[in-house]
Amino acid sequence: MNEKRINFNEIRNNNFKSILLFFMFAILIAILGSILGIVLIGNIYFGLILASIFLIIYSLISWFAGANMIMGLTGAKPATKQEYPHLYHTVEGLALAAGLPTPKTYVIKDSALNAFATGRDPKNSAIAVTTGLLETMNREELEGVIAHEMSHIKNYDIRAMMIATIMTGVIILLGDVMIRSFLFGGSGRKSEGNMWIIIIAILLAILSPIIAQMIKLAISRKREYAADAGGAVLTRYPPGLASALKKIAKDPDPLVDKANRATAHLFISTPFRKKKGFMTGLFATHPPIEERIKRLEQM
Repeated sequence: MNEKRINFNEIRNNNFKSILLFFMFAILIAILGSILGIVLIGNIYFGLILASIFLIIYSLISWFAGANMIMGLTGAKPATKQEYPHLYHTVEGLALAAGLPTPKTYVIKDSALNAFATGRDPKNSAIAVTTGLLETMNREELEGVIAHEMSHIKNYDIRAMMIATIMTGVIILLGDVMIRSFLFGGSGRKSEGNMWIIIIAILLAILSPIIAQMIKLAISRKREYAADAGGAVLTRYPPGLASALKKIAKDPDPLVDKANRATAHLFISTPFRKKKGFMTGLFATHPPIEERIKRLEQM
């Protein structure tokens, strides 16, 4: 089927681009750790070991408690079969079609039209939707949205974004340690006159969190295209998701009250009020919704 081949090509291309972005993350952490080791005690290996320790501790916390923390931050509550039967059956049916365990289902009481998936793997996954989306979407549109989120789960995007968030957190932490080492005179290397090392360290400490955030958001944007394609394959009806995205694009109040910068990349569309501009594009959590709709309509 030609349509299905196009969809799988879309998924494969975006997965390859995401691997390249993760490689950039690894390089940035290695460089930052190495410079930190030189700054603190003049030993590259010390910095790499320190960076690895931070990464392991931060990863363990996020790995086992990340999903529950996200649900708490967004105000999501478990959706019962009795209260939300249509949502429950839609999630259950699409999970069966995708060959996945049924994710836990949550609802956020908010008028904005939005949804997201999270977790560390398909067995420990969850999907949350807003009440505004449930009240606005018809059956095909809701299926399109849930299929999009199910695709995130099936393609392990939820794990990819968790790893990206962990790496960003580690980079920010390492940059903060480096800045504090200068502020409180913790660098014994200053007196040796290695000004170029000091300058590089300061620049890295300032710029690395910004670069890391840009890489994380770039990964998020690539994964959205892949999830759109995967959702279209799952429902075999791309117009359903395209129609849902059109309604989301026209949402007069897209702000999800309890969304924040840490969770924004998870949603199917930006949970903030839309702004335009070059810098806004660089730090956008999602690709242009018009482009996503266009790609779906071409499938």
